[in-house]
Formats: sequence, C-alpha cells, structure tokens
Amino acid sequence: MPTKKPNKASDIVGKIFKDAELVYGLKEFESLNLEEILEITEDEPHRFYVTDLKSEKKRLVFDERKQTGKPEEIVRQLWLHKLHSHYGYPFERMETEKSIHFGREIHAKAADVVIYKEDKITPYIIIEVKSPTEEKGIEQLKSYLNAEGCEIGIWSNGKDRVILYRNYPNNFEDTLSEIPRATQTIDDLLSEKRTLDYLNPKVDLKRIIEIVEELVLANAGVDVFNESFKLIYAKLFDELEAEKREDKEILFRKYKDPRKTYEVINKLFKQAITKWPNTFYEQEVIRLSPEHLSVVIGELETAKLFGADLRVIDEAFEYLIPEVAKGKKGQYFTPRHAIQMCVQMLNPKENEFVLDPAAGSGGFLIAAMNWVWKNYAKSAAAKHEYASEKLYGIDFAEETAKVSRALMLIAGDGRSHLFKLNSLDPREWQGEEEEKLQARMELQKRLDKSGNYEEQEENKKTFKRFGFDVVLTNPPFAGEIKDQGVLRQFEFGRKNGKLASKVERHILFIERVLDFLRPGGRMAIVLPQGIFNNTNMEYIRKWLFDKARILAVVGLHGNTFKPHTGTKTSVLFLLKWGGEAGEPQADYPIFMAVSKKGGKDNSGEYSYKKDANGVYAHDTAGRKIIDHDLDEIAEGFKKFAKEQKFDFVK
Repeated sequence: MPTKKPNKASDIVGKIFKDAELVYGLKEFESLNLEEILEITEDEPHRFYVTDLKSEKKRLVFDERKQTGKPEEIVRQLWLHKLHSHYGYPFERMETEKSIHFGREIHAKAADVVIYKEDKITPYIIIEVKSPTEEKGIEQLKSYLNAEGCEIGIWSNGKDRVILYRNYPNNFEDTLSEIPRATQTIDDLLSEKRTLDYLNPKVDLKRIIEIVEELVLANAGVDVFNESFKLIYAKLFDELEAEKREDKEILFRKYKDPRKTYEVINKLFKQAITKWPNTFYEQEVIRLSPEHLSVVIGELETAKLFGADLRVIDEAFEYLIPEVAKGKKGQYFTPRHAIQMCVQMLNPKENEFVLDPAAGSGGFLIAAMNWVWKNYAKSAAAKHEYASEKLYGIDFAEETAKVSRALMLIAGDGRSHLFKLNSLDPREWQGEEEEKLQARMELQKRLDKSGNYEEQEENKKTFKRFGFDVVLTNPPFAGEIKDQGVLRQFEFGRKNGKLASKVERHILFIERVLDFLRPGGRMAIVLPQGIFNNTNMEYIRKWLFDKARILAVVGLHGNTFKPHTGTKTSVLFLLKWGGEAGEPQADYPIFMAVSKKGGKDNSGEYSYKKDANGVYAHDTAGRKIIDHDLDEIAEGFKKFAKEQKFDFVK
C-alpha cells in the first residue's frame, strides 16, 4: 500500500512515549524541530516506522493496535542528527547497533551508536541510548568502553545525559560536561574559555546530584551533603563574580589537570566563605580528592543557579538533606503551593518585618520576598532593601540553615537574617558568639520600635517578646520537650499550676510564635489536625481565643506532606489581639476551608493539570502547573476578609 505520512511526528512520538509531556521534556533536544528531523510513516496499517538517519532503513517504532513502541529508537535518531548537524561528525564515521566483543563472547547489536576516529577503524565515542523513563545503564556503558578501548561514552535518555571520559585503561573516574566537536580534541575542549552564556538555568540539579553520587560521591568517603553544599556555594560565588569579569568568564569548571580543577574550585569556596560568613567555618576546605572533584565538576559546571527555577533547586536540596534532619525530627519541606496560599492570605507589605522561627529551607521567606517584589517593591533598590532588612529566619538544624541561606542567595538576597538558634529556648541565645550577638541585636530591633521601655529592658534578659508584623511557619511536629528549664518558660509548660513533665514541641511553638508577634500582627502556622478537634486539646483552643483572633483554619489534603508523612494537617491563621486588632472579642466569624486537591498523588509525587487530551498545562515560565485548589481557597479568604473590613488584605 502507498506510504502514508501522519500530520505530525511529535504526535506519534507522544504515543510512543505514552506521555505527550515527555516530548517536551527531552532537554537534550529542546532546540530541535521533530517535524524537520524525523520521518515517521505508516508503512503498514497502524504500524509506524522511522527512517534511520544513518542507514536510511525503516525501523518499526510504534504498533498502534498493540500500543507498543520503542522510545529509545527516537532518542537514538535524535542523537544521530545532533552528532551530525551540531558536532559535525559525518555519518560515514558512525555505526549503529555495533556488536561488542567481551573476550570470546560477542554481544550482538550491543552498542547503539559508535563514532570512529578519522581512520574509521578506531572507536572514539560510544552512545548508549535509553527510553526517557529509564535511569540506569551507566555501568553497562562502562563495560562497552572497556571492551572497545574507547575514550568517551555518552549515556542518554533524552532528558539526562552522562559523559564518561576514559583517560587511561580501566579508569572512569572522570566526566565531561560536553563532547568534542569533530574538529576538536579533548584538550581543545578543556581549554575553551567559558562564559555565563554557557550556563543553563533549566538543568535538573537533583538529577545531577544523583548522577555524581552514583559515579563517585557515595564511595568517596565524604559527607555528601556538606561537600555538595560547598560546591554549590563556590558556584554561586563564581556566577556572581563572573558578572564583573571580562567577557563574563566563569572559573567554576573542569580543567585538564585535576589538580588545577581542585585549586580553582577550592579557592572559589574560600572566597565564598569570606563573602557569606556564618555558613561554613573559615578553616573548611573541599574534602574531595582532585580526581573525585574532577568527576563532580564535569557534571555540575553547566548548571546556572542564579535565575534558576527555585522549585527545581528546592527538590535538589530536599534530596540532599540527610534523613536525620528530616523525618526523625518531624521537619519537612513545605510544598511551595501551600506556602503561597499562606502568603497570599496574609499579604505581607513592603514596610513589614517577616519571621519564620522554624525556617527550614527558607520557603516562607522566599515566597514573602517574591510576593512583596511583585506587588509592592518595584524598584531594584526597594527590592534589595526589603530582602536584606525585612526577612528573618531561625532554625536549629545546621543542614536546613545552610539550605535556607543558599536559597535566599539564589533568590537574589545577599545578606539575609538567618540564624542558627533554638527558637524554643532563649537561654541558648545568651552566648557571646558573634552570630548569637548579631541575632539578639537584630531581633531586639523589632521590639524597640514599640516604645515600651520596660518590656525592651526585660527582653534583653529573657529574649521572650519581639515585634514582628507577620510570622509564617511550619514547626516540627515530632518529639516532646522534657527539659524543665525550657518548660518553665511557657504557659503551656504548666498544667494545673504544676510544671509538666513533657509537652509536644509544636504546642510550645504556638505560644512562642505569638510572643514573636507585635500586637495586631498576623501569623500562619501549620499544625496537626488534632489541635483543632481532639477533646484533650481544648485548653489550647481556649488559650488561643484569649490571645488572638482566629482568622481562618484551612484543612490541607492528606497527601500534602507525602512521601515524608501522611499526618493530616491544617493551617491556622491568627491576628494577635491589641494594636489594630483591638480588644479581645467573644464572638466573630471565622473563615473555614478544606482542600480537596492537594497537588500530590498517594505516593507523594506532584500531580499536574492536564487538558482533555492529556497534555499538561504550563505557566508563563514553561513549568507544569501543579493541580491543587489552594489558590481558590486563598481567593475565598480574601473575599471574606474584605467583607470583615480587615485592612491588611489585597
């Protein structure tokens, strides 16, 4: 029968991948036009073939009746095109489905693509292609390189790629960020000058970390979190300094000699410590060996952190945070759409001071900053002033304090007030260390503007009350406080006039957060559902009515904090009595809502909005839109708040 060509190659590719979104997720080929490159024809009824770019033979890629396809074949054809058109390798130097000899054994059609040197005999580059959903095969590629004595290997599933550099027999302790063009040697490639334009803000930082962990970090005998973070800090510093250098040259890159790579990267790290103190000790150095560092840099150097999607950076940091700093202490990264709802509802303004006393990764602070930048502080000077003067964070965990500082740097703020302190125990603030002194001085300023001299002087001893306008927080739920010295500082530390033997951590946080607020200040706090409906928690609810006006209670979906926990949570919104809130009232309306779409599935993976054809919706930045209803809840609260004549709503 006559050959019949479908309307769009991308339509068939979407069916082959069984997910139309994967067509747009092939980052390796995002600049390529599938319609111009791939010739896919229906040579038999319901059976689609692609014309091989090397041999011009037809290869079956999709059987419509059986709904089976070969996505890895599409990836191979796109690589053949890129190798030829972008890197300049002629097709006569390529071979597909090459048999690999392992001693006496021959693996037929093992290597997907092989590029030969100019003699057309010596293997130079081996490409191992996989389906976009496949993430394994690097070890297989290593075995091919070893068997063929080949220098360079590429593992690619279209979304991710790893370039191995075998610089002498049986050694794969090296990677490249790019492959040489046909006219280049590897030395030429490593000697090229790199500028900021070379960096890509769309890279998947989490996937990069997973790859380098598989290649070297897991077996390097180092703390993966700390060493990764040192490199991120060094890279942030280099990107910032590159703006001032001639041609915007970047120094954070792989060099031919691993010792030079180590020397340059370690120097950048030490300079970053000086520029952004209180995250690493001055005497710290990068502990990876030059050879191990060379592998890591080969993967990391192309990433652009400043200006990157914070959601992607966030996922990488969440992956890095050790388990001891997450579930075991009840600390979880709050999903950004839940944070955004809180910020929309409380509407922090340009002149208001914002605090998160359990800052974690700094998500609430970043969201507040972006909100004010978008709605109030429009000039560059106003944005910088707000970010550097109005945002405060406290967190006790070393790892999360580092994450919050890094995220704030990436978001555009160079000197945030982020302190490693225990919010629940002001006694620990009394040391004479520089950071504690700075924290006390800065936090005290919030109270000093109130004009209450006696309270100011008392607070210099107790560090109990402060004058923040807005508090946004998700305190850790896990654990009980048994320290009698801590408990006696809280009303909730006493029961029936006696000091309690123990109190759950988040209950103390409720009281502590209200202490941080000025009269008339407002807050949002994530709490376990039991606070709102358990009979044994009634004393907390009565106490709250005396201290603050309940603005709203929003029940979050059960999947919100999965996969870390399935604990049912709600967000409590309060307006502290006094100031513009006035005197306590006995009766008033409260906004109540329950989320029906939490933006995650039962396994904790994000779920995204799709149209009737199963194609994902994207925002103006090209990101998939999370399928949740928290924006609608926020809009409902705004309407309610305007009816109640609250003056803080937008």
